[in-house]
Amino acid sequence: MNRGLLRSVGGAARPALLVHWLYVVASLVVLMVAVGGITRLTESGLSITEWKPITGAIPPLSEAQWQAEFAAYQQIPEYTQVNGPAGMTLADYKFIYFWEWVHRLLGRVIGLAFALPLAVFWVKNYIPHGYKPRLLALLALGGLQGVFGWFMVRSGLSGQMTDVSHFWLSIHLLTALFTLAGLVWTALDLRMLQRDPASVRARLTGFGIMVAVILFIQLLLGAWVAGLNAGHASDTWPLMQGRFVPEFDMSKGFAWAITHDPFLLHFLHRWWAWIAVIALVWLARRVRTADRMASVAVHIAFGTQILLGIATVKTGISLWVAVAHQLVGALLVIAVVWAIHRLGRSPWRP
Repeated sequence: MNRGLLRSVGGAARPALLVHWLYVVASLVVLMVAVGGITRLTESGLSITEWKPITGAIPPLSEAQWQAEFAAYQQIPEYTQVNGPAGMTLADYKFIYFWEWVHRLLGRVIGLAFALPLAVFWVKNYIPHGYKPRLLALLALGGLQGVFGWFMVRSGLSGQMTDVSHFWLSIHLLTALFTLAGLVWTALDLRMLQRDPASVRARLTGFGIMVAVILFIQLLLGAWVAGLNAGHASDTWPLMQGRFVPEFDMSKGFAWAITHDPFLLHFLHRWWAWIAVIALVWLARRVRTADRMASVAVHIAFGTQILLGIATVKTGISLWVAVAHQLVGALLVIAVVWAIHRLGRSPWRP
């Protein structure tokens, strides 16, 4: 490895510029996760029944347009079976429409914030050697995120569904978090390159993979809990229904129960968290000598996440507490990526 890494065809690479850009995009993804949480908790996700990538950026501007959107919403099961009988008004509809529109608009903003600078950096040859495929892969992930989001919405627009599929919700959320992890990892690699042109990219160690898998399972369980409204299965902690292990439905088999039963999923999400804590404490201790700040970040993130998770249960899924829980989940992903990346680095030479 040599300073050729800092050259691109026809010009000098600018890793520092790319680092700042990727951190900005990562920040927007964190915001997107928080807004997605609000959209889910306010049951706003099905308020826009069509996917219009371009024209959908403009909300209804006249009373006639609002009535047309509301009329389309009134055709889906969520309205006919839930909100219609509850007496939803046009004003109520405008509220849920707002959050889904903001969520989709932010997705468009993130796409532009990544694609347009990437095109400029590509043309100006600012991208270091070997990083173009990775950046293209991140762009593709962003596009998939939009597609998965529409599949998620579409799953709740027909049949007997009054909500989106929790499977599609988990795919949508975990793709966002995986993209966030990729943005941060790439930015950290580029920061290494900025400091030392002879540096070797960080590798993903076996221990890092183990921690990532444990955290992935917890995030998956959390997404299923959100998708099935399983947070409402209990408002007490540590017991559920006055017992440690709650009653749950095994009539359709264990495979169905572990993917559909709200009581079992709430229980698993609640207690798998402590398996994740053990793995994260181990990670933080291993990285402490190499990067104390990364170790502290992991401790703060998972400690805050545990407290917010308990508070979410105890408050009966208070909107802003639950949103904070999802937001800190995204920040925990960043902290864990930082620590795993540090473990996979060769010693930095000042």
